[in-house]
Amino acid sequence: MNSPKQLIEGFRRFRKHHFAEGRVQFQDLVQFGQTPKALVVACCDSRVDPALVLDCAPGDLFVIRNVANLVPPAENQGHYHGTSAALEFGVRNLGVQHIIVLGHAQCGGIHALLEGSVDKEKSFIAGWMGIADSARQQVERMHTNASSEVRHRACEQQAILVSLENLKTFSWIRERVEHGELALHGWYFDIERGELLGYDAATQKFEPL
Repeated sequence: MNSPKQLIEGFRRFRKHHFAEGRVQFQDLVQFGQTPKALVVACCDSRVDPALVLDCAPGDLFVIRNVANLVPPAENQGHYHGTSAALEFGVRNLGVQHIIVLGHAQCGGIHALLEGSVDKEKSFIAGWMGIADSARQQVERMHTNASSEVRHRACEQQAILVSLENLKTFSWIRERVEHGELALHGWYFDIERGELLGYDAATQKFEPL
């Protein structure tokens, strides 16, 4: 599916098979608004749709998608803050109880970060991926002689941990976590093996969920 015509045809199928059949559900979403319990920070990679991967219905997830599923640290320098604004809305307005940073294998943003394949002077991507530069540095130290596959996988997972730490720099997230009102999760979708891994603080590893 890659043309506007095909997308419109897809909408018509959705309207016929999903909207009509689940009309009561959509009427409730309109009448009562959205009340998701989970917020997912996911990558904008076209292969990793969190609603599809997690088999969720409309209204189940509040989703934020950006390059490499990164969370920037809290700061206010007068720039635009799409991810931070969405986090604020999800936490302070919707009252989500869980934030999941959902990374994945074969991430193009992480590839660019590790390989330095983006012109820093002419690319928005390079500046954005700088958020995860500490992940790159750690991988370069700990996996110096490892294969490209091992390095990329390690960096994809380490970047998730960077985002989890950055979430805590927002006072309205940190306070809710400390009060037990909000839980943070780091998940990794292995698109090659069809596995979902979660970070276990006890083992300091990503374990199968």
